[in-house]
Parts: sequence; structure tokens; C-alpha cells
Amino acid sequence: MNPQNTSTETKPDLLLEIAHILLIDMVGYSKLLVNEQVELLQELNRIVRSTECFRAAESRGKLTRVPTGDGMALLFFRSPEEPAQCALEISQALKDYPHIQLRMGVHSGPVNQVTDVNDRTNIAGAGINVAQRVMDCGDAGHILLSKRAAEDLVHYRQWQAQLHDLGECDVKHGGRLHVVNLYTKELGNPAVPEKLKAASAQRKRAAFRWLSVGAASLLAVIAVMGFLLFHYRQPLTTAELPVPEKSIAVLPFENLSEDKANAYFADGIQDEVLTRLSKIADLKVISRTSTQHYKSAPENLPEIARQLGVAHILEGSVQKAADQVRVNVQLINALNDAHLWGDVYDRKLTDIFAVESDIAKTVADTLQAKLTGAEKQLITAQPTSDLTAYELYLKGRLLWGKRGSDNLRQAIAFYERAIARDPNYALAYAGLAEAYVILPNYTGAAPQEAYSKAKAAALKALQLDDKLAEAHTALAEELYFDFDMAGSISEFQRAIALNPNYATAHHWYGNLLADLGRFDEAIAEVKRSIELDPLSLINNADLGQTLSVARRYDEAIAQLRKTLEIDPTFYVAHYCLGVALQLKGDLASAITEYTKAQQLSDDPFVQVLLAAAKAQSGDKDPAVRMLADLEELSHGHYVRGYWRALLYLSLGNRDEAIRSLEQGIADHEGVPTTGGIKVDPLLDPLRGDPRFEALVQKVVGAKKQ
Repeated sequence: MNPQNTSTETKPDLLLEIAHILLIDMVGYSKLLVNEQVELLQELNRIVRSTECFRAAESRGKLTRVPTGDGMALLFFRSPEEPAQCALEISQALKDYPHIQLRMGVHSGPVNQVTDVNDRTNIAGAGINVAQRVMDCGDAGHILLSKRAAEDLVHYRQWQAQLHDLGECDVKHGGRLHVVNLYTKELGNPAVPEKLKAASAQRKRAAFRWLSVGAASLLAVIAVMGFLLFHYRQPLTTAELPVPEKSIAVLPFENLSEDKANAYFADGIQDEVLTRLSKIADLKVISRTSTQHYKSAPENLPEIARQLGVAHILEGSVQKAADQVRVNVQLINALNDAHLWGDVYDRKLTDIFAVESDIAKTVADTLQAKLTGAEKQLITAQPTSDLTAYELYLKGRLLWGKRGSDNLRQAIAFYERAIARDPNYALAYAGLAEAYVILPNYTGAAPQEAYSKAKAAALKALQLDDKLAEAHTALAEELYFDFDMAGSISEFQRAIALNPNYATAHHWYGNLLADLGRFDEAIAEVKRSIELDPLSLINNADLGQTLSVARRYDEAIAQLRKTLEIDPTFYVAHYCLGVALQLKGDLASAITEYTKAQQLSDDPFVQVLLAAAKAQSGDKDPAVRMLADLEELSHGHYVRGYWRALLYLSLGNRDEAIRSLEQGIADHEGVPTTGGIKVDPLLDPLRGDPRFEALVQKVVGAKKQ
């Protein structure tokens, strides 16, 4: 059931910035006559432009303004305080204009500039979407903040008494957002928004229906009501999480080459520097999956550092021409914007590995990170002497990071071409192994064939260089699918020892531990992968999945909704949320989430989950049709036995469900059948059946753990 390798990155070609967003909406606008609408908007524009916060941000060139029809969006890039301060100033100015009724929403999140059909600048991205939903929770006069924006402000004493937690608000598409009300004695609206009042009343009615009328239950109801009333008025307080001093994010290097096709080369240099730094245990290094969504030289470094949980940022640019390369780098303390070190390397292309090593070593020295002898060797290693092979490897690595059927197959082709040029290129073999081991998750490739190729490539890489964490990670995953749990654990631990900052190793290791029922360890490993790769959608979604497997459904639901705040279009989080809701007993909401996931993807697993859920709700036809569709699909693609098992279970056919699982295990089809069978809650109806228990023993008891 773990979707551990499914679509790991958000749209990687977008250049995102963290913006502090104030969204403004005029209440009652649609009821006005057209000339009244025009007059009010002109008046509102004058009021907003007259505020001190607006003029200050505009004068610094740190403000983006976008009209929204019945209001506007103001995007600030300097401080999370700016939109909140501006909202209060606008509220103060509106006291002289009682006929203008506004509601406002504040959120900090990723945005990107786009050009509309009129060639005008517009804004898109999850940040603006969340701000819209926050604002929609409010009534006239409300200044509502997302919990994320509020947590930024509670670090400032002057804001703490003005922030009042409202709890979760239902938003469109069936989602929920945690919102906070900003008001003072004179400004804002202290009343609970009507949307939250309605939700609260509904929860209370549900509580009265389910709780006994006995004295103890009556006291419990009173306690719940008291908590809700207190919860709505409680000022937010939180402790600031410490950021490790020896922590760094390497942002994308800017491509300054005249040939824009060399962009992959600049990306490759960034990736190689990051990879070398990640081998230093004394450093916390953020994965490229998270850093690649930012610009190469953004203006809001402190905010990016806060988002990534680091104290330092490394920026750079690369210019390549013929056999010459120039690399310009600078190391910045993002907490105080201090420039710690910078250099320009003008070298022959053949010296690029020495440049990467020197950058990594100088950064480590500047941050006073302790290096062992083995780590010094790792960060100065030259993986190949063939520069063409190196460039082919870089192209393959970038495509592997993007995932997807076509990208993975192209990555495999690039790795194979790199190996053809340099048969002793260990990293290329490791890349090939990591590509093959996840190939069945994205294509109709037969698992046994793909895993066999992954194992052969991983072993060849380790024969050439047994210190490659990537190769140990790929081998660990293959052994996991081959039921060698002890061998897999050993390889994962070896990979993490060699590269403690390799988020993929922590992530996949956590999935294995969860499938063995070692939930506390599993959750700790997946959380560590998120610390190292905080914007990875799949890592965040898999934490929710791991919590579901551990039967911690409320925590799972909260984590998966948090993942969808990063990107509401990530279908894996939608279907994982559906699973958590289904397991908690909310089948109707689960079907809603499965439907959303189906609208966002053509993944057959989503269709299976939706059809099975409908069958459990009483509509058997979709499950019957889905079984027929899988039979048709199997003529050209591998169809997992686990999918059929879920459908047969939903139809009450235990015998066929067990037979389907037997086939999946015989095929070593990987996640979820291979390991998840021991703990998967969706398979609970089969527990106690001797045939099923024998399958569990075959998978997790095959070799000593």
C-alpha cells in the first residue's frame, strides 16, 4: 500500500518563490451595479495605496500587486509580518469608509509568476490557492491567517496577543484548513466566522447523538463544549524550533552559458556539490528535491532558509563554453544575511571534479564541520575520467529525479550510454539500479525482470566502489522485495552510515520498518527524510501512510492534509487520505478523496481503491467492472495481485482475494504486497485465515529479521 516511489516531485521546471500573501475581497461586490463596482474598486485602490506598508514595500521594489476582480492580491517578499501589518493598516483606513466591507486572508507559501493571455503578469502556485481558501473562511471585517502564517508571527511578541486560534475550517474540494483570527481591540472582527460556527454546531450535534445521556457523558459533553469555546479564543503560542548551525541548502546554480541547453550541466554541478556535502555526517544537507523549486538567486533567503530548516545557503552560477567552465559560488548565513565566503573558479572542463571537491571542502571548513578521513576521501573522489560519460550521468540523474514512465526510461538509456563509455563508472551503475528498482511503480514492467536488473546493477556498482550510498539503497530495496528483510535492513543501515543526509535511504528504510510493524522506528526514519527533504511530496505523503498503517488515523489525516497544503494537486496524498478516512470509518469522505485522485491521475491503483470503496458502500458494479478492466490491462502490462485482492475483498470473495495475493507474492511484485501484508489494515478481513497467515509468514518470516 505504500506509494513510496510514485511521483516524488512537484513540477520541477517551475521557479518558485516564497511569498507572504495578503488577499483582499470586497463583500457584497456582486450585488452592486457595474458603475458602483468600478467606483468602489477605484476607492479601494486609493485606500490601499495610501497605507504605509504598501508604500514602503513598493519603494523597495519588494511588492507584487495583482487585481482579482472584486479585490486584489498583495505579495510581499521581505518579512512574514508585512501582509498582517498591511491588513491592519487597511482596516484602520476603512474606518472612514464604512460602506466598504472587506475580508482578508494571509498565507506564506510558494508562488510563481505567469503571463496571461493579455501579456500581463499574474501569479499562480499553491501559496495563492491556500490564501484564497483562508480568506473564504471569513466574513466582513475578518483578517484570517493560515496556521503556517500565524506560526511565523508568534515568534514576535507584539503579535501574540492578537492571534486567536479558530481551529479547522472546511474549504472547497472537501479539504480543511487550520485558520487563525487576527484582531485587536479596535481592528478586525473578533466574532467566530459563520462557516466555523456552522461546523462547530454540527460537531456538537454529532457529539450529543453519540454520547450517552448519563452523568459522566454529560460532563464529557460540557468539557468538549468548553474546550471548543476556549479553543476559539486562545491566543497562539509556540516555541521556535532550533535550526542546526551546521546546516545548509544548495540552491540551483544559474546557467549563464549562451547555449541554454547547458542548463542540465549547471543543475549537475549543483547536484554534485550537494552530494559531496551530504556525505559529511556533521552537516545537515537538504535534498535537491526540495531545493530545486527555488530560483538560483532569490531575494528572500531568510524565508527560504526557514522553510528548509537551515542556517546557511550556497548560491552559484555556471558558465560553460567549449572546454572552459566558470563556476561562481557564495556561502551566506541566511539568518543574518552575512556573506561568509565566495569564489570564482575559471578552469578547464577536465578540472570540474576538483572544483566540486574544493567547493564542498571549503564550505565544510567554513561551517567548522568535522570530517573523518573516510569523508575526506568521499568528497574528493573523481567518479570518472570521461567527461562525456559524466554529462550523460547528469542527464540521467535529473530525469530520475523527475520520475514518470518516460523520464525513467530515458534515464536508464542515459545511464547505459554512460556505462558504455566508461565500464568502470560506479555511479552510473548505481543510478541504473535506482531507476530499475522503481520502474514497476511507474510502468507496466514485470517486477521480477526489473528487480533482477536493479540487483545486478547495484552489485556491479558496489564491486567498483562499495562506499556508494545510492547503490546500497537500491540493493536494500531489491532485497526487501525479495523477502530478505535482514539483508535489506543491513544495506539500508550501511547506506545511511555512508551518507546520513541521503533522504531516499531514510524514506525507503522507514517504509520497510513500517511493514515489519516497527512503527516508532519507521515514523522516526520517515520524519528524518522530511527534515532532509521538507518539500518532497512523497516523503510527506508517506509519513501519513505510515501513520495509517500504525492505526494512528487522526494523525495520518492531519499529515496528509498538510501535504495537500504544499500541493493540492498531488494525487498520491489524496488517495492516501482516502485510505486513512476509510479506515477510520468515513467511507463517504474516502470516496470523495479517491475521486479527486482519479481526476488528477490515470493510475490504475486509484481506480481500484475507488471501485472497492464503492462496493463496500453497496454499489458492487464498479468493482466487477474494474476486475474486467484489469484483465484487459494485463495483456500489455503487469497487473498487481494486490489490486485484484482488494477488489475481491470488497465483493466478499475471500478465496479469490487470497489467490490473488499468492500470485503477487510469487511474482515478488514489491510494494505493497511484499512487505505490507503483515500490517496492511485494508487486508484485516483476511486475518485469522490460515492461508493468509501462511502468506504473512512466507513474506516476513522467510529470513530472520
